[in-house]
Amino acid sequence: MKKQNLTIVGAGSTYTIGMMMSLVAEKEVFPLKSITFYDTDAKRQEPVAKATEVLLRDKYPELEEFCYTTDKKEAYQGADFVFVQIRTGGLKMRELDEKIPLSNGVVGQETCGPGGFAYGMRSIKDMIEIINDVRKYAPDAWVLNYTNPAAIVAEALKREFPEDKKILNICDMPAAIMVSYAKILGCEIFDLVPEYFGLNHFGWFTKISDKQGNDLTDKIKNSILNQGFIPKDAEILNDPSWIQTFKQVEVMLRDFPQYLPNTYLQYYLYPSKMVEKEDIENTRARQVINGREKRVQKLAKSLISANSTEGHELEADIHGRYMVRVAASIAYNNKETYIVIVPNNGIISNLPKDAMVEVPAQLTNEGPKAFSVGEIPRFQKGLIEGQLAYEQLTVDAYFENSYQLALEALTLNRTIVDAPLARKILDDLIEANKDYFPVLK
Repeated sequence: MKKQNLTIVGAGSTYTIGMMMSLVAEKEVFPLKSITFYDTDAKRQEPVAKATEVLLRDKYPELEEFCYTTDKKEAYQGADFVFVQIRTGGLKMRELDEKIPLSNGVVGQETCGPGGFAYGMRSIKDMIEIINDVRKYAPDAWVLNYTNPAAIVAEALKREFPEDKKILNICDMPAAIMVSYAKILGCEIFDLVPEYFGLNHFGWFTKISDKQGNDLTDKIKNSILNQGFIPKDAEILNDPSWIQTFKQVEVMLRDFPQYLPNTYLQYYLYPSKMVEKEDIENTRARQVINGREKRVQKLAKSLISANSTEGHELEADIHGRYMVRVAASIAYNNKETYIVIVPNNGIISNLPKDAMVEVPAQLTNEGPKAFSVGEIPRFQKGLIEGQLAYEQLTVDAYFENSYQLALEALTLNRTIVDAPLARKILDDLIEANKDYFPVLK
């Protein structure tokens, strides 16, 4: 089994150490020759990288090389896989993404509604630059992107690189939900076979089976309705915000019992309720700054100081394990099924062919081979078409530098649906993002 050379872009992320533990946990599945960290912020990357040196020495001694850099050529040359996890503007801009909508009485969330619009408009330029740099130094590398908002990023990359078949956009949220399904069923997530359709952060599980073909969907539904639903992934299981989010699945399932919903649908189906429960002075971004950010910084410092992993709580999470399994299926032609984002091209027959949809696909060394979904019901179709139009108009606005298209996008979004309010929020976002947005005329 060939050992791979992996580059992590955005390596200063608070998720990186968890990703490293996922690579350790899955090293028999996805063996590595080298790992390279790349980040434009050297100060942020360095402590994570130095802590990783300790972790890899103790947990992955067979790894031949580890380095970290801010040099693009050094980062990408020789890479077989590039994992991308950037956050343009950092948590400072994420907090504004959440506060500005909330100050206008609408959902304040990093990937949904106007917050997602702003994050997407910031992300596109950097993502395009990253792909161009990768292709300059590693023309045959696979790029696995999990930068949010994945739907908008995927749409933009499809337009900018229409012939590049080695870019795959992925979200770990369906997998994080499936971890909780697996706990209900008393099995492992990778024992489950999902049937799913939608857009990123906007979809439904239609069926969950085991590998023997037994339909487990009703068992999951009954458990959620009778016993509630809580997160089980290590990264979020003790997080109060995520606990509330998973509880809302029961409400969605009672109101719309046909399919098992993605947790993010709460923002579109119950926008008023989502606004009521938020505190503008303690947004999700602020909770991350005061919580996971400080926790990871403390962990990194402790690993460096101790020069040992002994006595430290280090866990792989589904965020990392899912990415690694996806990469392994591509690298070794395992033909395993994962939920990924791909061009529709008739997969969902009553949605536009050019939509970037999130569906199960068999992952091969030639890329994803998505399974046909067929026609979807009118309710889900109507919701998806509105969300798709918003996402595509957002990307139109970016490429055409169009204020009008941006206004149309936000007016369509279900978290707003009011033109004067959409204009007010757009103007506020433009002012806050003047160092990041293209000039919208």
